Amino acid sequence: MPEPVLDLPDGAARELYRAILAEGGRIRVGEIRPEDDAAVKQLADLGLLVLRAADGSYSAVNPRSVGERIGADLREESARLLARAAAVPDLLDDLTQAYDVAPRRMDPVGGVRRMAGMQEIRHLISQLVKDYPHEALCAQPGGARPPEHMNDSLKQSRRYIEAGGSIRTTFEPSVCSDPPTVGFALESTRIGAPIRVLEGTFTRTLIFDRTVAMIPAASDNTVVAVVDDPAMVAYLVGVFEQQWAQALAVDWASLAAGSSPATYEQVGRLLARGLTQRAIASRMGLSERTVAGHIARLREVYDAETLFQLGWQMRGARTGESGG
Repeated sequence: MPEPVLDLPDGAARELYRAILAEGGRIRVGEIRPEDDAAVKQLADLGLLVLRAADGSYSAVNPRSVGERIGADLREESARLLARAAAVPDLLDDLTQAYDVAPRRMDPVGGVRRMAGMQEIRHLISQLVKDYPHEALCAQPGGARPPEHMNDSLKQSRRYIEAGGSIRTTFEPSVCSDPPTVGFALESTRIGAPIRVLEGTFTRTLIFDRTVAMIPAASDNTVVAVVDDPAMVAYLVGVFEQQWAQALAVDWASLAAGSSPATYEQVGRLLARGLTQRAIASRMGLSERTVAGHIARLREVYDAETLFQLGWQMRGARTGESGG
């Protein structure tokens, strides 16, 4: 079957087609100007012009029938590609089985597997992302993110989310003063991978599908322990969920726009304590309009419809009463 035609006529070809229609729908080969040769070829390749050998002329064809033919060709090609796509997993089944039983380059120590070297660790993470595509829980202390890693992280997160997975991440509060990391957190949150900030000390942890976890096995993070014992993973998941409930949901959009983290957080703390918008404005020496802007952002962050609901959710996030 010939490849479906996808290149539609350009402006010159469309103009020539209209001119041919205006002249009765036919043009003799000898009347074609040299500058129109390319346009005639386009129209003929599409089937909008048909050469009549009997009188040496091109006749215009109804675009509706041409469109139906091209559409049918594309649908047929799409069906063929879908059939090929459905067959791919079976065609790769032998390689999939070999991958599943292949030993990973990790050394078992005391029931926990270890891996050393940043390149090997990054490779392992890329494998885990593909093998466990449903949920990723990430505790990431250490301040601002390395700029050279943020673009790759966003691309990986976007692919994970688009494939149906979910991602939640905690950072340290210090990232709120680093514009590149704020921009990264804003974009991550926009694609559906929310990031909160957690005060205090916490351990770098990656958990995939509540089945396998990675934790540091060296102070410089160049060695990791890979845990797949169900009881140990369940414990790490419980720790993450407690920390997530205590972490602060941040208005990354306001921070990216230049708002002060201290002002934004103070408005949130006072609101969580039950103060009214007017009382907050008076306490902080701000206009009610400015406070209203901060509260509007907070309602977006916490997905709250009313001030009462917002205050309740913010109090719950700080006390651990709400999973948030």
